[in-house]
Amino acid sequence: MPVFSNDLSMNLEVRARLISRGSDKPLCGEEFTVKLFDKDFFDDDFLGESKIDENGFAKIIFNPIDLYRKEPLVDKALDFYFLVYENGNEIFRSQVMKDTDLSYFQGLKMGEGEIIDLGTFLI
Repeated sequence: MPVFSNDLSMNLEVRARLISRGSDKPLCGEEFTVKLFDKDFFDDDFLGESKIDENGFAKIIFNPIDLYRKEPLVDKALDFYFLVYENGNEIFRSQVMKDTDLSYFQGLKMGEGEIIDLGTFLI
């Protein structure tokens, strides 16, 4: 059984804020999409995608139990990275943020989920 939570309905929201380099204004618009991944040894796991809101935030919500259904030997920790696309073309790739230990969130806001903020990035 996964160590993430005893409540299988717990979702995680992973968010990042994107700022336009040079103007220091939030990156936003329908032309932008952010895709979140977990870096694995063989195949990376796609965790979800998001548009960017008017404040420059991309928010991706997923349930970590889905990773166990696909890959029962998954680590307790995820190695997040994300890609930013403009009109379908990749314009930014974040560094891999290693070892985000989801067991830390066990028992917090059960049934509602928890927010993991990856920080602010200049694009």
